[in-house]
Formats: sequence, C-alpha cells, structure tokens
Amino acid sequence: MADQRSDEPAPLVTYLLIALNCLVFLAGPSGVNPRYGATEAARACAAQHYQQRWGAVPAELLSNRPLSPAQLAALTPPVPGCPLLATPHKVPALSVLTSLFVHGGWLHLLGNMLFLFIFGAGVEERFGRVRFLLFYLAVGVLAGYGYAALGGHGPDSLRPLVGASGAIAGVLGGYLRLYPRARVTALVPALLFLPLRLPAWLVLGLWFAVQWWSVRQVGSGVAYLAHVIGFSAGFLALWVAGRRAGYPGPILPRPPTGGSPSPGAQP
Repeated sequence: MADQRSDEPAPLVTYLLIALNCLVFLAGPSGVNPRYGATEAARACAAQHYQQRWGAVPAELLSNRPLSPAQLAALTPPVPGCPLLATPHKVPALSVLTSLFVHGGWLHLLGNMLFLFIFGAGVEERFGRVRFLLFYLAVGVLAGYGYAALGGHGPDSLRPLVGASGAIAGVLGGYLRLYPRARVTALVPALLFLPLRLPAWLVLGLWFAVQWWSVRQVGSGVAYLAHVIGFSAGFLALWVAGRRAGYPGPILPRPPTGGSPSPGAQP
C-alpha cells in the first residue's frame, strides 16, 4: 500500500464499509447479539438460518427464486439437528448484495477487513468515493453471479455464499492495475512469517495464483472461483477506466511526505 499524504482526502467509503461489515457481524448470530441464544448450539443453528436468509445461493441466483421446501428437505443441514428453513420472501437479486456483509466467523471477517483496509484507500483515491462504492458493489455482484454460472454446480449450488471476498478481490485487482510497483508488507510463511516489503505485483500476483490453483481443489468449502472472477473484473475495470481517463499505463504511488510505513497484509 502506498503511503498516504496528508493532503489526500480520507478514504471514508473504505472506512464506512469496514465499519458496516463489523456492525452487521456483531449484530448477527456469530457476533454478540444475545437475541440469537445463549448456548453455542442455539447460535450455530441461528447462524445457519441467517446465512440461508441473507447469503447468495447460486441456484437461487440463476432461477431468481428461493429454494423450495422440498429442495431444502433433501439437503443435509450444515448444523446437525437444525433443519433448513424455507425463505419464501427472499429476493435472490438482493441477496447477492446482502451476502457481501455477512461473514461466517471472526477470522473470516477480520481477514477480509484487513485486506480492504490496506488496499481500499488507494483505489478509492483514484476512483473517488461514489464511484469506488459503486465499483465495490458491482464487482461483488459480478463475482457472485459469475460463481453461480461457472462454478456453483451440484451440492455447491444449494449452499449460501457469504462474505465480502469477491468484492475485496476486485479491490485487489484494481490496486494491482493502479500501483503494481507500490511496496506492501507481506508475511512470508516460508521464512517463519518474516515481514518483508515487496512490490504489489509480486504479492498480489502470488495471491491470485493461489486462488487460481485452489479453484481445482475439491471440498475446500471456499468459493475461490468468486475470488478469481472478482480480481479479474477489478483489474479490467481499472484498465478500462484508465484508458478512458487518459492514463493507459499503471499509476505510480505518490512519493510519501512523511508518516509511518503502511500496515502489512498476508497474501
């Protein structure tokens, strides 16, 4: 991430997205809201219903209608003893947006928000606040529908997608297009998680390669294809926007005028 100058506007949309994701999580069954039950079993069952209601189910996206009670009855519930409930009033086209603010656990939430915090500000600076918000949501929707069309088959087509990963992958792709030579701090597992300052093209390129390789892995429980689609869409969107704005090549980060080094990310 490029060092931010004092005369640059604060990345308010990035901060608001992080705050909204955190608030939604805390208010949900995986957070601290007591209305979802006091026991771990009750909260796990509530989280299953919550994700079914607000997550993006690939089969629902493609048919534009909620799963029927018969379809749900044929599934094995993720939480034993907690039957899947029908959501007749669910609007699939809206669920692909609400799913961007639903996370499955603390690690899921914190990992996504760390990447958004590190890379979102640079993309927001170039796009502007309103266009960055529209870009973020559009890439998230594209990643959800793209996964449904290309990868959500068989049992996976009936499982809800949750999390902001597709949209944030788009932010990473946009950042790579804008700032390929910016230095980011990465924790390298092969070197005992030694923090190193590496160029963005290397860190994000390796991240994308891992996602692409992981697409072929069966039973991972992670929609890696949505990450690949979101990243590719973000990169292409910034490439097109750059061409139209008259800067066909990558943008170099502004030289820092002071401040501390940027926080690091785990690729």
